[in-house]
Amino acid sequence: MSDTPNITRGVQTDYKRMFKSDPNIALSRPKTLQAGYGKIDLGTAMALNGSAAGNIGKLVPYDPAALTGAELGNGRAYLVQEGSIGALFVYVVMSDAYKFMVGDDIYIIDDDTAIEQLGAITAIDTTTLTHMAKITFTTVIGAVAFTTADFAYIAVEGANTCVGILEQTRDTGTGSDAKGAQGAIVKANAQLYNGMLTNVDADARTDISATVDGQYLQI
Repeated sequence: MSDTPNITRGVQTDYKRMFKSDPNIALSRPKTLQAGYGKIDLGTAMALNGSAAGNIGKLVPYDPAALTGAELGNGRAYLVQEGSIGALFVYVVMSDAYKFMVGDDIYIIDDDTAIEQLGAITAIDTTTLTHMAKITFTTVIGAVAFTTADFAYIAVEGANTCVGILEQTRDTGTGSDAKGAQGAIVKANAQLYNGMLTNVDADARTDISATVDGQYLQI
């Protein structure tokens, strides 16, 4: 919508067909999707929040193995300032702060530095500044800084392990109005069109014991 006449041209992504096999025989599981990740298209690889508290057990978008800054990485919250050595906090875009809650365990990584576990989030400050949010956690960043030049980001514990493929497009909301969603993931006994899937990389296929056969993904 806009207050000036215009036409926005695009495509209706929900028209895409994911199943080659009968969807009624697929093994799927209903799950709650974590708030703050916006619209997640059907066919997206999904992960499970593996935190000890917080949003434990909720679905989040799978974090693909590639790290070039060009991925569809809606499971990531990219840093807007360097994650400094010894720091107990990072800064992210304001809307990305709502992908987390106090108690979520998180990790940090960039293209040049191995993954580090940062422990649980202890505070999320969205009021002090207007253009970015401060996320504080329990474990200090180690001996190497994580930089924006290397696409540093944080994600919830477990986001880098795929547990299934989203069966329906769901909107989890963004920013302070995000409420999450109800959905389901395909876990087994299905043949899907591989070209219709998002972020189902080699690591994700290994996680869910899937194989590619021509244009199809067999689970």
